[in-house]
Parts: sequence; C-alpha cells; structure tokens
Amino acid sequence: MAIKIARRKFIAALCGAAMPWPLGARAQQGGMRRVGVLMNTAEDSSETQARLALFVQGLRQAGWMEGHNLHIDTRWAAGEPDRFHEYATELVALAPDVVLASTTPAVTPLLQASRTVPIVFVGVIDPVGSGVVASLSRPGGNATGFVIFEYALAAKWLELLKEIAPEVTRAAVLRDPAIAAGIGQFAAIQATASTGVELSAIDLRDADEIEHAIASFARGASGGLIVTASTFGANHPDNRLSFASAATPSSCSTPWRPTGATMPNSAM
Repeated sequence: MAIKIARRKFIAALCGAAMPWPLGARAQQGGMRRVGVLMNTAEDSSETQARLALFVQGLRQAGWMEGHNLHIDTRWAAGEPDRFHEYATELVALAPDVVLASTTPAVTPLLQASRTVPIVFVGVIDPVGSGVVASLSRPGGNATGFVIFEYALAAKWLELLKEIAPEVTRAAVLRDPAIAAGIGQFAAIQATASTGVELSAIDLRDADEIEHAIASFARGASGGLIVTASTFGANHPDNRLSFASAATPSSCSTPWRPTGATMPNSAM
C-alpha cells in the first residue's frame, strides 16, 4: 500500500498538483521513478525542446531530479503514425510509473498498449471525442491531462479574420480530416458561416499538395487563411511560414506567429 500511495503522489507531482506536505520530503520518499515521454514532433524541434526543458525544470522544482531519483525515457515520433505505435509499445515495455503524451496521436497508441500505466496528456483538443477519456469531469481509465482549447474557440477564428480584414469573402481552412479534432475544428468554423465567408477545406496530408492548393486558392481575390491545430503543422514549421505568406490575412490556432500571419491564437 505504501508503494501505491507514493506512486500516486509522484503522478500528482507530474500533473502539477500541490501536495499538503514538503516537496523535498515527497521526492525522498518516492525513491527512483521512471517517466516515459512520447512527443509528437522530431527531436530537432526547438519549440518542443523548450517545452520539454520546462517540464524537466518543473519536476526538478518538485524535488524530482534526473539521475538522482528520476529516469526519463523520451521518444520522438515526428508525426509519423508508425513511430507513435512503435514508441508507445517501447515505453510501456519499460514499465514506467507514468507516461507524458503530447497530442492525441501519442495518447491513442499508448492506451492501446496499456490500460494500467498512468498517462498524462497535453495538447489534446477533444479527449472525449477521440476516445481518450470517458468525460471531462470523470475521465476514468488510466489517462488524464490538459485540453489545449475547446471547439468554441475555433469558431472565433473566422470571426477574428473578418474583424481584422473585413474584405475577406473566402477562407481556406487547413485541417487534418484523419483525426476527430480536425473534423471538430472545421465544423466549429462552419458554424460561423453567417459571417458571409465561403469556406474551402484543405487537408493536411502532403506538404507539396497543400502548397499547390493554397497557391491555387490565393490566385482568387479577397481570400484569407485559417490554420487549425494539428500534428502536421507542428512538424512542418517551414511549411507553416509559406502557407501564411501565400494567403494573407490569416488566423492561426497556435501561439507561434509565422511571417505573414495576421493573428495567432495567443492574441485572443
């Protein structure tokens, strides 16, 4: 029982929960712990490296130090479906105390690999629709975490696009139709069709095809661009820049501000 309690306290620390007793004492009683990390980007992503560094820093502040009482196993899937499944299986086989999973494509194969290893997710848009949790109030199972935003926010992107560029009558929406979040974000944007803007969906699959589709769209007048959140976008930062430059003004789902993008989500 003592081992189970210590494990729960360690997971609580990982989730950022405040405990009613000193962090140092908690870490000392926890012993050596193992954390698996499954990232959705490539290892050379500066954005993800910065976030991972903050994660390690937060654990250190909570008394968990790598090489002392903590071991971290990190895998980088680079947005590749096969890698997500391969690395999920690898991490579960290492018998970690908890796994940190970035975005839905990382969580799903981890849940397929284990229904007992605790999973803390980040960057997930629709955990209920994606089958990650039973409900937001009662997640159930072995996964819990943080929702990046609600679909209602996606509906605001078109409104903001019209506010900053009233002349826009056409908008291309970059979305990933292979995931529930991609479908949900586009549906939320469609719900604001009363703004009088004609919407065109561009699927996030092949970078060359996307650039061709955007270039074709940009040849028309009064166009704008909405970039929804997706693993593809996180793994193709150079393409995000060219997308935004090809059809401006634009509204983006993520805090980065590419050249030519008029308004990122963080400006809301």
